[in-house]
This record gives sequence, structure tokens and C-alpha cells, in this order.
Amino acid sequence: MMKIKLYDTTLRDGSQSAAVSFTVDDKLKIARRLSAFGMDYIEGGWPGSNPTDEEFFRRASRIKEIRQRLVAFGSTRYKRNKASDDPNLRALVKSGAPAAAIFGKTWDMHVTRALRTTLDENLKMIADSVAFVLSKGINVIYDAEHFFDGYKANRAYALSTIKRAASAGAFNITLCDTNGGALPDEISRIVADVVEHIKNMPRSSFANGKRPSVGIHTHNDAACGAANALVAVESGATLVQGTINGIGERCGNANLCSIIPALSIKLGFNIGASSAKLKGLTELSRYVDEVINRIPDETQPYVGRNAFAHKGGIHVSAVERHPSTYEHVDPALVGNTRRIVVSELSGKSNVLVKAKELKFNLAQDDSAARSLIENVKKNEAAGYQYEDADGSFALLVLKTMGKYSPFFNLKSYRTIVESDRNGRLVTEATVKLEVGGNLKYTVAEGDGPVNALDKAMHESLEDFYPELKEVSLRDFKVRVINPTSGTAAAVRVLIESADERSSWGTVGVSENLIEASWLALCDALEYKLFKDRQKKI
Repeated sequence: MMKIKLYDTTLRDGSQSAAVSFTVDDKLKIARRLSAFGMDYIEGGWPGSNPTDEEFFRRASRIKEIRQRLVAFGSTRYKRNKASDDPNLRALVKSGAPAAAIFGKTWDMHVTRALRTTLDENLKMIADSVAFVLSKGINVIYDAEHFFDGYKANRAYALSTIKRAASAGAFNITLCDTNGGALPDEISRIVADVVEHIKNMPRSSFANGKRPSVGIHTHNDAACGAANALVAVESGATLVQGTINGIGERCGNANLCSIIPALSIKLGFNIGASSAKLKGLTELSRYVDEVINRIPDETQPYVGRNAFAHKGGIHVSAVERHPSTYEHVDPALVGNTRRIVVSELSGKSNVLVKAKELKFNLAQDDSAARSLIENVKKNEAAGYQYEDADGSFALLVLKTMGKYSPFFNLKSYRTIVESDRNGRLVTEATVKLEVGGNLKYTVAEGDGPVNALDKAMHESLEDFYPELKEVSLRDFKVRVINPTSGTAAAVRVLIESADERSSWGTVGVSENLIEASWLALCDALEYKLFKDRQKKI
């Protein structure tokens, strides 16, 4: 089985994404995770370009598990410099990384217009740069920038650039679709030609007598980044560059979270990472998003929250009988899980499966199941949405089955927002609750009405239910349901809450934002209390 090397450039190319800004600590955290996952190469950045990357390499080169996979990135020498005097190349040598990726121009138009030098001088720049860095004991990958555009414009010259890099001692030649506009059939044909071209070069033409491998680096501007990487491998490339979650400049880089399972599960290539580590792919994806403060793409293939979500009743029924009816791979292989979504489109299958997930036993012919379907449809017609509100759905099941017993009863609540003499907004919430015959009256201040209500509820209830101290509000979303009604429109509030073991969603709907929030908050705390005491019903 052919081994495909994985080359992660999240920390370098991914940092060029418009919404991404890494700190040194961010980069070190992610590098550790990439190393633990089993990436063969971790491109840490461009040490000659900014202080952050210089500091990262200084620290990363001292961490054994990172250093052995570390790659420093830089360009060929400046046209008027000697390689030995070039600041960029000297920074690569100083980085402490055992490997360097040097990019150079392969498109004749870029050579004459961007570099403003001659085609012959550019070939010398490539050869000099690779040879100098190699002479310092650093392995060199040559990134052939804009290779596919260059190949289509002037095949002979594009091939001559990679020949120079190979002859100077680069152990890998990575072909870059830098503009991201190539299509799979072009990638496949051109990569196959390059592989054959290198194969036909005499061994004596290589500095160390070893024939370099071919790599692929694609971007997603034509929505073909992952597909282009895969067809390149099928055409002979043995190193794949990409980023976690496809982050990168413009439309992003090829997404390793899609490429890795396709190579391993679909195509049967050896990617180095064991099947056990492959199960950590979803966690790795979400970890990187968390570090860079990015909202995860829920529809991302393989690792997205909705990658294996089923909403249509026919689909759910079929998946329950045989998962492959509507799942192209087992979600567990990449550390993901199947989700059954309950909505107005739900049939009995959805409701039964979802109830089973929440540890309710509803028989196939149980009238409660039919009543539950009707309640779901009625509530969703009023604006409720249970797709991300498992907590509220569980409470609806209890109420439908006649087994709901409230943990507390509301007597009244009130919120006040006022501005003091200094113009500072002060928000106060007053909550009066009854628990087991005991009346609790609490006043709390917060950053806004919802925060103040949340604090007041916690203060009221934690004396009776200490476990509520574990609960925190993670996310708060508001959606206007019928915007044509203007300020009288109904709103839907979705709240995500969490304790030390899990997270859950709850929903509230009202024409009043505060009431909708209150309903969702109440469900959040009641669900916590219910699940901690839950037994199969």
C-alpha cells in the first residue's frame, strides 16, 4: 500500500485567511495537536517575514515532538543577492527546522512581470537557493508556485524550473495551483506528465542521486481544492499539502479534513495516521476552530455537526435499518456521530429514534409517539425549532407522556434597564420562584436583561439544587420569525448550556424577546435537573 505524506500548512497558509490571526501560543497549541494526530510535516510559518513566526520557531524547535516534523517556509533568493547573503534564506537556516519549503516562480509571466528578471536568472535563483539551504543540512521541498498556470502558458519553461530544483537536491517537488482555478482533469493530466518527466531524468542529474517525489498544493477558488488533491495522488503525487478546515487566503486551501478520510477510507492509501488517530479528526477540526475563535462549519464533510444529520422521516427509517442507505461512511471512523433531527418534517421514525437517544422508550405503536409528532408540528408552526434544542425536546416528551413534574414554579419576574448619571447602563432582574412550597425572591444585576435573569434564577435555585452551579450559558441566538410584522414580530431564542459532562440546547418563542429568553432559560435549568435524575421511562 503506497504511503502518502501529509503536509499541514494551517499555521502558515491558513494564517493568510482574512479572519485568522495566530498568536505564538495559538500556533504551539495547534502544532502539538497536529503532531499527535500524525502529520508528517507541519509548516510553521515564514521565519524571515515577521516576529511572531520567528518566536514560534525559536520555541517550537525546542519541543521534540514538534521539531521533528517542523518545516520553515520562504522564497528563493532575491535576484541581486547571493544565496549565502540572502536574509530570507539565512532565516530558514536559523529557524532550527529540519526541513524548509522554498517557493519559486514557474510561470514565465510572473518571472518577467512580478520578479522583473530574466527567465534564466530565475532558474539560477531556484538552483542557488535550494543548494544553499541543503548545504546547511536542511532538507528542501521546492514549492513550484503557480505551476499549473505556468505549465499551460509555457510547458517547457515550467518543467525546466522543477528540473533545476530537483538537480539542486530538493527531495520533493510540490506543484502548486496557487490561484485555485484549475479543474481536476487538468490537475490529473499535468501531474502525470510531471511524474513521468522526473522518472525519465537520469539519476546522475540529481545532486544526491535520489529522485525527488512529487507533491500537490491546491486552493479552493473553483471549489475543487480537495478533489484536485485527490486526483493528483491518483496520478502519482505522494505528498499532499492542505490546512485543517480548509482555512486560507481567499476561498481557502484544500481541506485536509476531507482529503485525509478520502485517501484512507475511500482510496485505501496508507497515510501514516492510524485508524485510532483518524477517529480524532473531528476533534482536531473543532479544536482548531476553537483556538482561532471561528464558528465551525456545521455542514463540513466528514467532521461537520450536520455531516451525518438526518431530518426526513424516510431517511431516518432507512438509516435505522441500515446506515449505508444514507451515509457514505461510518461517522465513527472520523470521530463524528449520527444526528437525528426532529422538525415539522419528522415522521414517527425521527421521533422514536430521537426519543431513544434521550433514553425514552416509546413503543412503535405507542399513541404517545403520535401525540408527540403532532405537538412538534404544532409548536414548530408557532415558531419553535427543535433541531438544536434537545433539552426542550426532552421536556416536550415528558409533557406529552404525562410524566412532567416541574422542579420549580414561576410566581413572577421583572427586568429593569436604566442609565445612571454617568451614562452607564444598569440592568436588574427580579425573580420570584416557588420550590417545594418554599418561596424564593431574588434580585440580581447583569450585563443585560438575559444575563441578569440568568443570574437571578441561579441565585434562587442553587440553594435547592446545588448542581446548577455547574451550568453555564455558552451561546445565545435570536432569530426573528416573521419580520414583516416589524417590531411586533415573534422571536425565537436558542440557548446552548453546558455542565462538566455535556452540552444541550433549549428554545423559547414569543413576541417579547425577554419572555422568549426566559422560556429557553427555564428549559435549560429544568433539563439539567431532569437529566441528572433521569432513568429510562
